Amino acid sequence: MEGTPTMNGKDIRKLVIACDAGMGSSVMLAGQLRKALKKNDVTVEHTPVDKIPADADVVVCHTGLAARARRGAGGTPVVAFDVYLGDPAVDRLVKAIKDGGEIGV
Repeated sequence: MEGTPTMNGKDIRKLVIACDAGMGSSVMLAGQLRKALKKNDVTVEHTPVDKIPADADVVVCHTGLAARARRGAGGTPVVAFDVYLGDPAVDRLVKAIKDGGEIGV
């Protein structure tokens, strides 16, 4: 997609999981990402999709919330996923953060 914000995964210091309700699966995903990225000095936060912090480096959300997240994220890359645990988009993001690689969806 032309004009999509991108960045190198090695530059990410704050990852935000944006959700609508704030309970359940997205909280589990945030915990999973905290554990996976613990050695990479990345802060993982969980926030409502309508309150994405301005200092987020990347936003992760369900595809059903991606349009709202992109509106609230400004120029921050948004990574959308279909399933909360084990989604290939999230796996690619974790790999890009650990190994370096372009992020922007």
